[in-house]
Amino acid sequence: MKSIDLAIGIGGAAGQGIATPGDILARIFVRRGLHVNAYNAYQSIIRGGHIFLTLRTSDEPVLSHGDTLDVLMPLNQDSMNRHLKLMRAGSTVLFNSDTITPGAVADGVQLCPFSVKALAPGIKGDLVQNTIALAAILRLIKVDFAILQEILTLQFKRKGAAAVAENVGVARAGYDYAETHFTAFPFSLPDTGKRLAFFEGNQALAMGGAAAGVRFYCAYPMSPASGVLHWMARHARQLDIMVRQVEDEIGVINMAIGAAHAGCRAMCATSGGGFALMTEALGAAAMMEIPVVCINVQRAGPATGVPTKTEQGDLWQVLGAGQGDYPRIIVAPTNMADCFKIVPRLFNLVDKFQCPGIILSDLLLSEGRSSIDPAELDFNVPIERGDVIGLNGDLPAVNGGFQRYRITESGISPRALPGTPGHMHVVATDEHDEDGVLISDEFTDPVKRRAIHEKRMRKMDGILPLLDAPVVHGAADAGVTLVGWGSTEGVIREAIQQLAGAGVVANNLQIKWLVPLHADAIASILSAAPKWIIVENNYSGQFARYLRAETGLAADGHIRKYDGEPFMPHHIVDGVQAILSGAVKQYVPVHEIRV
Repeated sequence: MKSIDLAIGIGGAAGQGIATPGDILARIFVRRGLHVNAYNAYQSIIRGGHIFLTLRTSDEPVLSHGDTLDVLMPLNQDSMNRHLKLMRAGSTVLFNSDTITPGAVADGVQLCPFSVKALAPGIKGDLVQNTIALAAILRLIKVDFAILQEILTLQFKRKGAAAVAENVGVARAGYDYAETHFTAFPFSLPDTGKRLAFFEGNQALAMGGAAAGVRFYCAYPMSPASGVLHWMARHARQLDIMVRQVEDEIGVINMAIGAAHAGCRAMCATSGGGFALMTEALGAAAMMEIPVVCINVQRAGPATGVPTKTEQGDLWQVLGAGQGDYPRIIVAPTNMADCFKIVPRLFNLVDKFQCPGIILSDLLLSEGRSSIDPAELDFNVPIERGDVIGLNGDLPAVNGGFQRYRITESGISPRALPGTPGHMHVVATDEHDEDGVLISDEFTDPVKRRAIHEKRMRKMDGILPLLDAPVVHGAADAGVTLVGWGSTEGVIREAIQQLAGAGVVANNLQIKWLVPLHADAIASILSAAPKWIIVENNYSGQFARYLRAETGLAADGHIRKYDGEPFMPHHIVDGVQAILSGAVKQYVPVHEIRV
């Protein structure tokens, strides 16, 4: 049973230093072995607007950023006006009374005003209030001041001793003021004794690439995928990875394919708009049978859409990426650990089957931050390069020339890297025969075209048995099964806990491997479910349509969200109850924190 479940909201305008207090709090929590989930709702502007960071911590795994707030830290009047009305009894609001005025509050909400002018006279800068409020929060949850002092010292020591002394002094004033003027929470922050890692999904994807043996990474910066590029660039020399920022996404995918053709593991990342430019080249990689991995971090579309908001709107885009039929593997990580583990797994698969692999993440997962047990980050994963001639020094004799695209029962032909002695061959995007000779226009051979096309597509039959089939999470006798894919796993499972409290027994079927799809296994599970509802972050129900096309099954209800913000648990709870009552078949929640 949880001994603590604390949610802190920090709101303000871009440029007001919202990230720093959030990072410090998260660092303190994970050092005590507490689980953390953080989501930052921000806008694509450098100054102004409204940004709201939610940081939730518990001694049990935190599945989502939750429904409610325990502490509100508004850094401007706009944030106070937006969020004060949502605070419930037992919660606390910390604010600078010099510039912010509270409105009416619900009974039991503790208003904690402090004056920056009084506590830090003579110190200039807009960020002083952040330090005071941060110190006050730590006092309210009974964290020793020495811990904050240590972190501030590390953070400001590069600016010199005077900067350290100033910031520690301001924090001390806020800490002492909170001790004498505000009522602390009825708990102290526990220490589980287990240290946890804390990072964002993009960093996990990048680290997964490093673990997989990626030696070439390229990208054009496009939110919300840029974090992968930032991590790769920062650690490139240390890890012996060549990293290139390219002029556009067409150049990106072609460079990645070229590097993969030369024999190194190559990866790139973008968002939906950039992925649109990559689709022709992905088909080319499949035609040339070159393994490459591309990450699509989804954001709200279409076009440039809402660059800093989340959505699961690119499923049909990746399903149809590139003209014609071709083998590909598409996977959607469901949590932070998946972001790391899926990359080496996918590279082994695309190397074995010599085809493109696509990772379908989204802003919520890739820019969200979460704690993880370091034991789950295994950098010594097996690396399987598939059937590559001469990779281990063995060079079989070639009689009558090398057939790069030799027709085999599995559809996999032995691959020779450029420069392998005795294995010269042609690699082109036109259709070809087993020798690589083009058969596209001048002397098209229907028999050869059919044979080589069937050879490529036979690979898909071999991929499916190697993928873990989806299983139901939760009660076997549930009255309703909630079906999701990708990043909705955590919030669905927290909603199931809330539904249980309301007398509704639900379970979850979360789909990770999208192509190829375990259609038979999914159909078997859902056919036995009394009712099932699909939860997804898009307008048209893209996964519902895909599932119906592959299984012939139609859901009993749909919960869809497409306003740019992720699901909260109560959105799903309310939707399930409305659908089960017969009030609606499709439920679209309004985004707001529950009062």
